[in-house]
Amino acid sequence: MNCNDWIASFLATDPPRSKSLVVTIFGDAIVPHGGMVWLGSLIELLAPFGVNDRLLRTSVFRLAQEGWLGAQRDGRRASYAITPDAMARFVHAYRRIYAPPNVHWDGSWTLVLNGDGALNAAERAAVRKELLWEGYSVVAPGIMGHPAADGPALDELLKRLGVAGKLFVVQGKSMRQVSARPLSDLVAEGWDVAGVAEGYNRFIAQFQPLLAALRGGGASDEADMADGLAPGGAAEAGDAEACDQPLTPEQAFVVRTLLIHAYRRVQLHDPQLPVELLPTPWPGALAYELARAIYLLVYAAAEQHIDTALRREDAAAPSAEPAFFDRFGGLA
Repeated sequence: MNCNDWIASFLATDPPRSKSLVVTIFGDAIVPHGGMVWLGSLIELLAPFGVNDRLLRTSVFRLAQEGWLGAQRDGRRASYAITPDAMARFVHAYRRIYAPPNVHWDGSWTLVLNGDGALNAAERAAVRKELLWEGYSVVAPGIMGHPAADGPALDELLKRLGVAGKLFVVQGKSMRQVSARPLSDLVAEGWDVAGVAEGYNRFIAQFQPLLAALRGGGASDEADMADGLAPGGAAEAGDAEACDQPLTPEQAFVVRTLLIHAYRRVQLHDPQLPVELLPTPWPGALAYELARAIYLLVYAAAEQHIDTALRREDAAAPSAEPAFFDRFGGLA
């Protein structure tokens, strides 16, 4: 299939939910441009995905109710921006999405304990929910743990939930003098690693034909190996035809958005375990290189479409901030 066929097939067989798609577009496209967008521009950005005006208004209304977006009016026009509280979560989540999966293990675990019952029921539920989202697992009643915790992210999370200073946070290692089960065994008990791997494999099967088409009908072994992909993997995933012509800026934006939307759905369920504790080979590494390869091919044309849509409603809309070009190890 060529690129137009791939886009049409994706939208027909796995159409993104409009509310979730709005979140993807805000994180991938709007945040680098200041985090604010006029409704007219947002309507234009969502139109190629089959999201109509009414459905979009419903989605942004619900996101505003949930505290993700704030709305402002200027006469008959409305704009939406990520709220300050939500911005920290957006930045953290998307920094994780674009970062290479190369966390290593020093043999220790970070444990979060509610030993003396300092949290009330609502606080316990909120902490549990947020830590699970961060990739922690319930090690024992009242104890959640992770073998490669991000200390600053954990500190920010506890402060945001208003429970800083109420929990015990410790790091522990196995004692060499004691015969005991290895701490690595906790991985099998705490995480559905097989389920995450299955999600990555689905992503790879879905997007390798697209990479082949974008590269001209089949990736060369040299290009595959440079990206960390299996030689010939893209062509074998469907013998994709080459794109008939270069993608238009709008098509590039659609591809980039669908790519990050699909990758985000899998990657944010990945507990980000150290490579030493994962099965080998781990499909998350291949999925990252595949996402990176496609992103590098389409991001610049997609930016043209984003700039055009934003400046149709606001001639002074900013270009992407410098930090945008650090994604996926650098967008040179």
